Amino acid sequence: MNDDAPSFESYGISHRGRVRRLNEDSYLIDPESGLWLVADGMGGHDAGEVASASIVDHLATIGIASSAPDLRARFEDRLSRAHAEIRELSRERGVTIGSTIVALLVMDGHFVCLWSGDSRIYLVREGAITQVSRDHTEVQELLDRGMISETEARNWPRRNVITRAIGVSDEIVVDFQHGEILPGDVFVLASDGLTAHVSDAEIEAAVVSATPRQVCESLLAKVLERGGTDNVTIVVVKMQGSRNGTPVPSTAGSW
Repeated sequence: MNDDAPSFESYGISHRGRVRRLNEDSYLIDPESGLWLVADGMGGHDAGEVASASIVDHLATIGIASSAPDLRARFEDRLSRAHAEIRELSRERGVTIGSTIVALLVMDGHFVCLWSGDSRIYLVREGAITQVSRDHTEVQELLDRGMISETEARNWPRRNVITRAIGVSDEIVVDFQHGEILPGDVFVLASDGLTAHVSDAEIEAAVVSATPRQVCESLLAKVLERGGTDNVTIVVVKMQGSRNGTPVPSTAGSW
């Protein structure tokens, strides 16, 4: 990275919760490559753990990209390899195996968030939180169509049914959002084990004047205090800003 590139402080934590026997979540922190991700495996009988680990193992080989398009291409290549590996495992075992994914890529003052499933990424900027990702779930589709209310969605019986994941269908479908990094931006990536117990407002409050490690530990404590009904994984990335305190102009081209 160039001398004016923003520096990152990041931390991740993962816990099986208070109910589940295994932790099928995985995460990756690779600031040198400009990559952070959370994967939430599904499939039971240890298969979910294998699926999320496959994604992390393949993405861990992403290396140092020469440009934003190169970083995006490397990400998609490794994700495709993991997808193929998970599909083969599904065929061998005769069951549906897969994993959600949410990832943050950063290069030359810009970011792109990519996701498939219901793991989420939030951006806390100047004290205000925004959910960057949009859940790929049945309940979100019903909300989008105006068929149920936000209140009904919170207790919807099929609220955890996801409509997309890596490894569950022939093709990979990943949504993305991109933008410019500002000094002080904080990204929070998490599996749904966090958002099942902690509100957006509580995530925002936890981020204020805290280090990424403190944020992760305080949010995990809240989840466990409230029952920890699922595996929970949290990755927090804080942008320290450039030397002159302004956004860094992009020289990498379009994502």
